[in-house]
Amino acid sequence: MTEFGANYSIRDEIRDFWSERAATFDQSVGHEIFSEAERRGWHGLIRRHLGEGKGRAALDLASGTGVISHLMNDMGFKVTGVDWSEAMLEQARAKAKQRGTDIRFIMRDAENTQEPRGSYDVITNRHLVWTLVDAPAAFREWFELLKPGGKLLIVDGNMGRKSWVTRLRLAFGGKAGHGNLAPGMSERLQRIREQVHFSGDMPAEAVVAALVATGFVHPVIDRRLGAIHWPQARKMPFWRALERLSQDRFAICVTKPEIS
Repeated sequence: MTEFGANYSIRDEIRDFWSERAATFDQSVGHEIFSEAERRGWHGLIRRHLGEGKGRAALDLASGTGVISHLMNDMGFKVTGVDWSEAMLEQARAKAKQRGTDIRFIMRDAENTQEPRGSYDVITNRHLVWTLVDAPAAFREWFELLKPGGKLLIVDGNMGRKSWVTRLRLAFGGKAGHGNLAPGMSERLQRIREQVHFSGDMPAEAVVAALVATGFVHPVIDRRLGAIHWPQARKMPFWRALERLSQDRFAICVTKPEIS
């Protein structure tokens, strides 16, 4: 169990929370991919917004065990995956070795990557934005990492907003919680949620507004994620499947302007 002290920050809590989940992270539907139908759905989403890789440099932020990194690698991107948790990176490196990929996995803070400015054609992240302590600083960092004309693809959701399915389940005596988290982990996750930048609702429009304020252009909000969510739902228990299909999940794509 993690010990909390006076110098234990929210960033430490985020790192340790995900480190403790690393060993079993890939066992959950919605984390690792469990069907070719879902894999095709992800490839379709990436292709729709970023095109084919063709050797272009991609940075996968908060890469975790490398799920999105491998999807990008499948499509021909030259991928660097970064994560704040060494435990997650150990899983990612083992997976890359097993699959024979050349993905580079390094430990970095997504809000301060220390990567060279203007060195990436595309940046991706999944379920990262809601964990950002300083979202405006992170968005500035990502803007600077992209080459002119580079694209940022965010996949996330407004998890602070209860769907009609969640409200119905709770009304009929269902327990509040977060999936299959172990005892005590739901409380830790809630404590994290209360301290991050998007501590309440996180509508896609609010994320886009912050990205545009950073300098990104041509924002696209894409909620056409059924090709991913339906295959996931088919492998979930009834209520979790309904919640997955009713939640406000989205992809956002923005572009760094070309040099005029």
